[in-house]
Amino acid sequence: MALAMGMLAAGTVAAAQQAGNAATQTAAAEPQADIIVTGTRTTGMRAADSPAPIQLLGNDLLQRTGQPDLVTSLAQNLPSVQAQAFGTDLQQINLQMKLRGLSPNHTLILVNGKRRHGTANVSVAGGPFGGSAAPDVSFILPDSIDHVEVLQDGAAAQYGTDAIAGVINFIQKKTDHGGTIDLTGGQYMDQGGKTYSISGNIGLAPFDGAYLNITAEKKHKGFSFRGDADASVFGNNPTAIRNLATYPDLTKMPYYPYVNRRIGDPEVDQTSVMYNAGYQFGDFELYSFGSYGHKNAHANENSRNPSVIYCVVGSPNCTVGAGDKTIVSGTQTRKLFYPSGFQPQQRISETDYSFTGGFKGNVGDTTFDLASTYGRDVYHIYVENSGNASLYRNTGFTPTSFYIGELKASQWSNTLDVTHQFDVGLAEPITVAAGLEYRHETYGLGAGDSSSYYGSGAESFFGFSPLNQSNNSRNNFSQYLDITIKPTDKWLIDGAVRHEHYSDFGNTTVFKLTSRYDFTDAIAIRGTVSTGFRAPTLAEEFYQGINVSTNYVNGIFAPNSAAAAGLGFGNLRPEKSTNYSVGFVLNPMPRMTITVDGYWIELRNRIVMSSNFYGFRGSYCPQGYAAPAGAPPATCQPFNENLYKLYNQQAVYNAMAAALGGEIPPATLFVNGDPALGRNTDSAAAVYVQTFVNGITMRTRGIDAMATYASDFGRARVDWSLSANYNANKVKSIRPLPSQLYFSQSTPDLTVLQDRYAVASLEHSTPRFRATAGAYFTLGKFSANLRESYYSGIYTLGIAPSGSPVAGQDVKTRVNAAFLTDLELSYQIAKPIRISLGANNLFNKYPTKTPFKEIRQAQLNTGSTSYAGSLYPTGSPFGYNGGYYYARASVKF
Repeated sequence: MALAMGMLAAGTVAAAQQAGNAATQTAAAEPQADIIVTGTRTTGMRAADSPAPIQLLGNDLLQRTGQPDLVTSLAQNLPSVQAQAFGTDLQQINLQMKLRGLSPNHTLILVNGKRRHGTANVSVAGGPFGGSAAPDVSFILPDSIDHVEVLQDGAAAQYGTDAIAGVINFIQKKTDHGGTIDLTGGQYMDQGGKTYSISGNIGLAPFDGAYLNITAEKKHKGFSFRGDADASVFGNNPTAIRNLATYPDLTKMPYYPYVNRRIGDPEVDQTSVMYNAGYQFGDFELYSFGSYGHKNAHANENSRNPSVIYCVVGSPNCTVGAGDKTIVSGTQTRKLFYPSGFQPQQRISETDYSFTGGFKGNVGDTTFDLASTYGRDVYHIYVENSGNASLYRNTGFTPTSFYIGELKASQWSNTLDVTHQFDVGLAEPITVAAGLEYRHETYGLGAGDSSSYYGSGAESFFGFSPLNQSNNSRNNFSQYLDITIKPTDKWLIDGAVRHEHYSDFGNTTVFKLTSRYDFTDAIAIRGTVSTGFRAPTLAEEFYQGINVSTNYVNGIFAPNSAAAAGLGFGNLRPEKSTNYSVGFVLNPMPRMTITVDGYWIELRNRIVMSSNFYGFRGSYCPQGYAAPAGAPPATCQPFNENLYKLYNQQAVYNAMAAALGGEIPPATLFVNGDPALGRNTDSAAAVYVQTFVNGITMRTRGIDAMATYASDFGRARVDWSLSANYNANKVKSIRPLPSQLYFSQSTPDLTVLQDRYAVASLEHSTPRFRATAGAYFTLGKFSANLRESYYSGIYTLGIAPSGSPVAGQDVKTRVNAAFLTDLELSYQIAKPIRISLGANNLFNKYPTKTPFKEIRQAQLNTGSTSYAGSLYPTGSPFGYNGGYYYARASVKF
């Protein structure tokens, strides 16, 4: 309330529900431009009259962002949406978005009101993006969209049990004539990210009563790099000095000393096509829409030293030929496969498609919509510029490219929606809607080349073996009933109930009750109470994989696997939620609307990635450990029995060794992979596992505030906008640790399913306050779009490394509050042609750097590989690439 009054007093206004988002509409907007289909079953409802908070984003607003990506467009225009800036491993290629600080899985994605299938690429990162397998909206083309309806309210009872945070509905164009061609190119100010796209949209009328709207796009995005020099091969520290003395060819590695290229954007090439078609005859319509897309992408992984892949000269199949490089290590002569080290890349080839067919119409006062949708997403995963250390050591041969395996997911949904109005003498007829849905979902993993999972596996990604191979499915059947009553002209009541049956989880019933009361044309209040239920995605249940890096091995065990069961974990349970919201709508003057909505979400059994459970961690050494004679000095933490047990759990070590075929890579356990040199005491050297768990109960509270005002100054017009979001997440409780794992009696907070570092990420990695103010100026053929965004500070929590003045203590890595400016200038040089120049993050703002004294100085002094990638916090809410500058030419016909 105070926020809204402050905006009124200041005379500042922002985006709200009027005429299809007033920031994108002209004064001559059509009266029906703001009719919504999301969040209501009532035909013809305007956004301004909605009992639930909903925003409309027009196509032209989506186009006024520099990068041709819907996630970026939504995040720039909606403060409650946060785009993922960086992901580990495969998640670099499929970045997600979250609404209200919850998981991407808690936002339902619709296209033309029909459920979009999820990605096969589940996020195995921790924090708020962990476990996400939401639809990949990069395959939804901006030029195909007429507008977007964003319902910022729990809607599980209306649309399905995963709409806990809200619903985003992409409404496609239905025009049957004309079209557009857009050419866009740009790059980051400082380095990389070169992007180009060409897209086109055309409307056709194949015959009388029919429409066919087609959109196609080809786009490319290049690598960027925002890391630092690799301190393990550069600098005046013991590790670099030793490595360079042992492997002088390290300086020949590409980009030396910036050899570790992992922190930055991947390279992506994508081609997509979408269509929307229909045939209207009388009161009926046959319709179909669909999409097909293919993506090729490369993502850089951590660089590797020559010590990682070698064979021992004199052993079977290891002979030295002309040009081969060897070194002497202890009593061994080793032949190096990569004398200057190597830089693996993960490559994916993804195919994603979806097709919908339906029949809808009116029979008297009854409307019906019968539809069937099938969607599928398939990932083929490869590793290039790599090798298999075990295979080379045992046979003298290793491939450099590997097929890791396949991820695949599909969804087939069939829906029937029926609406009927009953006139019982109230202000308006009662609207009764009912529907049925049957959904069949699949998820599977396919095995890779045998060389990708032999022994220690392909470096950077251990291949899926036949033991990992699986094909999984489930069925869901649901029914809903929705009744809308308007007892008076001023009072609206909407109630919904939905029952769902899952073949793997049984039954659930959820409810929603919404009401709105208009005191006058200028003031209305509204509120909602609802319950929600989200079954785990099949990807969360069945994904498993192992990553073999330079000096660590970590694995994701499927929750229902034998390995996870051996550690005390069981299969996942559904999440359950309760949502409350209350707000008001103000229309204090013509063409001005202000809305403020507060929300409270209680989420139980939330699925998260567990903490890391260690079978080995280098710096936590046994009591009395000393490095062997002639080995580098040991840098063990002072012995603490509690910590030693925590970081050296035999059950975890055995589980990982079994998953790797019985062998942990020596490079993880020993200095330079040589047992004669003793234990690897680098704190990053580790063997650890994770799994998905129903780990926490969480509370989310916040406020969404929006307003718009359209002003005329003679020939000039300015659409003013301001939107803001306050969001606070709180972890209320954590599920106890399984009894099979070590539990510390003296410091129990160290042995929990979600440690304090994961809790800090869930609670503080989303800005508490976000605001976006905009002004869209038009004068004749010229237009200018100015947008100013504010991000409050965030932080993550970590442990200071060995050698830091506060070694072993918690350190906050902050991203301070920031203002970012976006600007686009546009001019119509001819009737069909418009040229635009613009910038996202005009003044090239970067996030706060990682603390040097507490973290990076120690990494540099010890030659830690972590130094290369810790320059900027990768969880920055506005990314870490700096300013992006672009040009666009648009042709309309």
